[in-house]
Amino acid sequence: MRNLLLSSIAAGAVAFAGLAHAQQAQTVPTENLQKLSAMQSTGTPMEAFQPVPQNDEYAAQLRKNLERIKLPPGFKINLYAVVPDARHMAVGPQGVVTFVGTRKDAMWAMTDRNKDGVADEVKRFAPSLAFDIPNGPCFSRDGFLYIAERNRILVFPAAEFFYESPDIAVGEVVKQGELIPKEEESFNHTARVCRIGPDKKLYVQLGQPYNVQPKEKVELYEKVGIGGIIRMNQDGSEKEVYSIGHRNPVGMDFHPTTGELWSNDNQVDGLGDDTPPGELNRITGPGQHFGFPYLNGGVRIPDYKDMEAPAETVAPVVETAAHAADLGLLFYTGNKFPAKYKKGVFTAQHGSWNRTVPVGARVLFTPLNDDGTAAGEQEEFAAGWLTQDGEYIGRPVDIAQLRDGSILVSDDFAGAVYRISYSQ
Repeated sequence: MRNLLLSSIAAGAVAFAGLAHAQQAQTVPTENLQKLSAMQSTGTPMEAFQPVPQNDEYAAQLRKNLERIKLPPGFKINLYAVVPDARHMAVGPQGVVTFVGTRKDAMWAMTDRNKDGVADEVKRFAPSLAFDIPNGPCFSRDGFLYIAERNRILVFPAAEFFYESPDIAVGEVVKQGELIPKEEESFNHTARVCRIGPDKKLYVQLGQPYNVQPKEKVELYEKVGIGGIIRMNQDGSEKEVYSIGHRNPVGMDFHPTTGELWSNDNQVDGLGDDTPPGELNRITGPGQHFGFPYLNGGVRIPDYKDMEAPAETVAPVVETAAHAADLGLLFYTGNKFPAKYKKGVFTAQHGSWNRTVPVGARVLFTPLNDDGTAAGEQEEFAAGWLTQDGEYIGRPVDIAQLRDGSILVSDDFAGAVYRISYSQ
């Protein structure tokens, strides 16, 4: 598939540029996918880009809100872009554009053309296509953009070039309805995240849709990887379950030295404010089981108290605040932050929704040893999106690293992406 798409691009690539002013999402025909796969025009107008204003009163208020955010000495935060419903991000390997997913029907493209640390343009990506919860974008090192949706995976072989056009080269890695069984398609826990591993395989997190799945679902879910992480070749072949026993894993990254996969997991609701703890998991190889639905953060789940947990379940590396909703995860590999942050792991806490005393809405940092083990307790890195009155003014989702060594933090509540930089 990859070679065929590259040949098609070389034969017929044409780039466009354009601006418009509409912001409301539009439904586009699903048959456009077949047209674009065959390198045919769809006739989608430039107005479909729906660029987002970046310097209006709303943006000014977001900048004012950032005055509340507390950071370690030497760090500063600024509004990078206004991006509606901003979720997980993928920074282009060429440094041209960053793509932002949502839990709705839009993918966004952010471009900082003058490289001043602020996006000059935010517009819809591939507006001639219909997306279905395109939460999870990720890049291969050779520039292929993958987007993991609710029940499909798409690939865009030259996204950093074609994003200027409403029409774009696209292929289906996993066809609609084939990522999970169609009968298991849900509205809940469907925010997929993907990554390309050191083995060049495509890894995808699949949350299970229940608070705790019924017992009759366990065998099926373990077989297909729901409540786990699956991997496959980049063309979609040889799909397999990589790890299982997660409840709703949203956010993963590979350690830059060991190559091991780390993942957040969100825990069971309804057992109290302070239990079970959240999980930061280290996956050292295929076939590991992380306890769910028998255990969550080492806590027995009442629904399964009469059933034995699998032998040798893996405990979390770090237990986090209960119900804080740990999402995005990033190993820092830049050279602009102080040495303590090198190869440590940043995590974004979205914030609790059903805790009597809210917690989260912050970015945490966990220092690591050279062998990839945790070197100390998690520490608060960026906080203030949850006010003393218990009100959210933002809810961090994901963390991404730019080429200049700064990091981006997405916020789906405020509809924004922030940039955190360091200077001595």
